[in-house]
Amino acid sequence: MQNVYDVLSERGYIEQATHEEEIRELLGKEKVTFYIGFDPTADSLHVGHFIQLMVMSHLQQHGHRPIAIIGGGTAMIGDPSGRTDMRTMMTKETIANNVAAFRKQMAKFIDFGDGTETEGNKALMLNNGDWLLNLNYVDLLREVGAHFSVNNMLRAECYKNRYEKGLTFLEFNYMIMQSYDFLHLYRNHNCRLQFGGSDQWSNIIGGMELIRRLEGDKTAYGLTFKLLTNSEGKKMGKTASGAVWLDANKTSPYEFYQYWRNIDDADVEKCLALLTFLPMDEVRRLGAAEGAEINKSKEVLAYEITKLIHGEEEAEKAQQAARALFGGGAQAGSIPTTTISAAEAEAGIDVLKLLQLTGLIKGTSEGRRLIEQGGLLIQDNKVTDFKQVITTADFKDNQLMIKKGKKGFHLVVIE
Repeated sequence: MQNVYDVLSERGYIEQATHEEEIRELLGKEKVTFYIGFDPTADSLHVGHFIQLMVMSHLQQHGHRPIAIIGGGTAMIGDPSGRTDMRTMMTKETIANNVAAFRKQMAKFIDFGDGTETEGNKALMLNNGDWLLNLNYVDLLREVGAHFSVNNMLRAECYKNRYEKGLTFLEFNYMIMQSYDFLHLYRNHNCRLQFGGSDQWSNIIGGMELIRRLEGDKTAYGLTFKLLTNSEGKKMGKTASGAVWLDANKTSPYEFYQYWRNIDDADVEKCLALLTFLPMDEVRRLGAAEGAEINKSKEVLAYEITKLIHGEEEAEKAQQAARALFGGGAQAGSIPTTTISAAEAEAGIDVLKLLQLTGLIKGTSEGRRLIEQGGLLIQDNKVTDFKQVITTADFKDNQLMIKKGKKGFHLVVIE
């Protein structure tokens, strides 16, 4: 079997490795336990977590054991990495709810088995609150704090953005706590690799060095992945309405499908390599398409990713709905839909009120700008008057299609 390090490298995941040759050799000759951390700051994972989930799946398929660490302890502080402001602290109840949601979504990518330590390479999900929240502060300072240089910590990338505006001592402890996670997992689960996004580099090195100093073991390593960015270097996974979530209740399968269907041509091959399991020969063939053919590649990309997250049935429905929509029709149930009563339709609804009802705009000022800029179509007709009233006469077969800009679609149905 091909060394999984080479698989990750060929598909474009790897950003930095503390010891590239040693990690490759380790992954090639042993079944290794590794971990990736996830802070439960919402009740769903989002597109930004996608690469971590794919990496965990690739590694497990090659026989290695994933540990998904949910930061129930570190979330009580908040990771300052990539932040210019302090994160909102969360309650234990909120964290517990988010942890349960994460496990359900992760199970689509990695096999947890029955969650016991004896099950070969079955994944574990652990909450670092189970050990961090019970630590004695003085003992932690004596055992761990003595091995961290304040000067080195202040030079770390994860603190730079916060330092000028004011870095609290609370946040300053984050690196120490994440480093302790690696030490705990090394001692209790023989975990020798920590992976994470490129913004976690300093924290990963902190944990690796702590193991080397306290345990005298130089076979603990770290590796970071590239963040999911477009060809312009901007983070992917954001839309006008917010993050692209993996929870169908927060981002519908249709909206999710459409996000990937509408990415830039230059990003197709990279996303196929990072976010699908298609063979690389197929990835390169699809990514090299031009003109009208690249749209077929985008359909493949959108379908494959939606199938991974929402299942084959939802992917089929989303693809059929998209094709029907762009072919002049619409398929209710897959497109984001708002239902109104027959009485509401007969009485008439102001167009700005209807846009707010569907969630396409947040306020009337945004709606007026949208109409003034020619960005609103109802039943394929451009809306030019923000005082327009929508009535049953505008509906066809009790359905009304609204198009916002080039990519935002919403179906209004009379029940």
